[in-house]
Amino acid sequence: MKTTFQYDHYYQYEELKQCLQQLAASYPALCSLESICTTAEGRSVFAMTLTNAGTGAPLSKPAFYIDANTHAGEVTGSMAAMHAIDCLLTNYGSDPRITSLLDGETVYVIPRISPDGAETYLKTPNILRSVDREYLPEKGGIYDQDLDQDGVVRMMRIKTPYGAWKKDGSTMALRAPDDTEGTFYDIYPEGMLEDYDGSENLKHRKRDWTLDFNRNYPFGWCPEGRQQGAGKYPLSNPENKAVVDFVLCHPNICCVSTNHTSGGVILYPPGTRHAKTAPKEDIDAFIAIGNMGKQEMGYEPINIFDSFIESQEHYDSGAFDDWCYETQGIPAYTMELWDPQSRAGVPIIWNSHHEEPPETGLKRFNACMEWVRKNAPQYWQDWHEVSHPQLGTVEVGGFDIKHTIQNPPESFLLQECEKMTAFMIRYAKTVPHLVLESPSCHPLGGDLYEISVIAGNTGYLPTALTANAALLKVVHPITVTLKGAETAQGSAEQKIDSLSGYSRTGISDLYGNLTTTENAPARKKLTWIIHGQPGTQVTVSAVHEKAGTADICITLN
Repeated sequence: MKTTFQYDHYYQYEELKQCLQQLAASYPALCSLESICTTAEGRSVFAMTLTNAGTGAPLSKPAFYIDANTHAGEVTGSMAAMHAIDCLLTNYGSDPRITSLLDGETVYVIPRISPDGAETYLKTPNILRSVDREYLPEKGGIYDQDLDQDGVVRMMRIKTPYGAWKKDGSTMALRAPDDTEGTFYDIYPEGMLEDYDGSENLKHRKRDWTLDFNRNYPFGWCPEGRQQGAGKYPLSNPENKAVVDFVLCHPNICCVSTNHTSGGVILYPPGTRHAKTAPKEDIDAFIAIGNMGKQEMGYEPINIFDSFIESQEHYDSGAFDDWCYETQGIPAYTMELWDPQSRAGVPIIWNSHHEEPPETGLKRFNACMEWVRKNAPQYWQDWHEVSHPQLGTVEVGGFDIKHTIQNPPESFLLQECEKMTAFMIRYAKTVPHLVLESPSCHPLGGDLYEISVIAGNTGYLPTALTANAALLKVVHPITVTLKGAETAQGSAEQKIDSLSGYSRTGISDLYGNLTTTENAPARKKLTWIIHGQPGTQVTVSAVHEKAGTADICITLN
């Protein structure tokens, strides 16, 4: 894929801003850049709108939405979002798929929801969830610190007869129940101790920066006692509120992709209930679109609640994808990019991963360690002794998880971006599209004429987007208006509740023959009786917030 910029490193804020501004300046007819929020540290949360202004205003077309960096450390998603912007603009006019996309649709991209958090993640050894704002701090225990000043917080092992680990060559093994002789260890994140007098058991202190933007959306929000990182109340984070306001202010949004890492899966809602409780046609569409992602990326589409979360009793809630689907009826995927486990030959089986014994996780860790040593040795450090100010001699070693497990090594970043963009282009093509066809005009005598047209939706998704949207009563009708003549009876404006998409067409291969068992109700005939004279031109216009606009002219004869 041709791009303007290079995707061989992770952009810090200033570079990201400059790239976005350069593209906006270079392609003014195809994009516009705005700031939807200014963070506590004075950075902008940018949103880019992409469409061919010559074929219509952004809000007049069905739209596709991408965001990223909900979580500070998941910078692969931000780079993939940036790559999508770059690729669409750079290849417009030379790539027919991209040209058609921006001529007929609008694409909205928020490449970095948490610029403050991402900046801390990229510039310091610190690990954080969404943003570097203190949230319900707790005292006591080991807190992250780069003891050997190599710019990375790794593992720290401490000799103790009470330890649960033992050495196994260059790695570690779990201590067996009958292991009573030898040297044993506890393993913690590299760091210092707070409020420790030498007599208590060690523990890892809760990190100060645990706000989780993906637990702060209104649907399913629960307070901290039930959902860690949830914030004081729904949308208490200005970044979250800016995202929700953006979606609500752009009612043409039909599909959502929110980019995260890692795991190599394509997650679809619902995330707070079993998939079988959602409308079957919605789940079928989620799977069908997700399978396009599998073709492009090799990642399996799975339901969040049934296959991804650890506990169906204490499930994650307050997530953006659920808010989109469960309150707005918009289909949304959470893209968990980057899959080091599969590259290492030990993929996670998501629908049963919570039942794995500890030994399986350790086997996967060791396989990933060997993969990193071979493919990105700069991000692995063998165990080495460090003088700890409080504990004496300890050993530090292991991954730089930021560039191996949570995000790919830079040499693998472009691959991840390219396959993500390939899927995004295909996913964006699923939106509903209004058309008007089959115009007819029949004189009825005198100055009366019967005018009719067929309004249709040629898209994969229905104009309602999902069956869930109808249940939520958030579906708006299609408005079809006749202009240029006086109606003899009835109104010039007619309403259509909704039009299906071809995703709802019934198909069968009964007895080996392929057949369409039933057309999806994707077309509707509309008729007017009007006054007019031969040669008069009348126009029929259709408009819908999700499916765009269509016009057709009819000459009276």
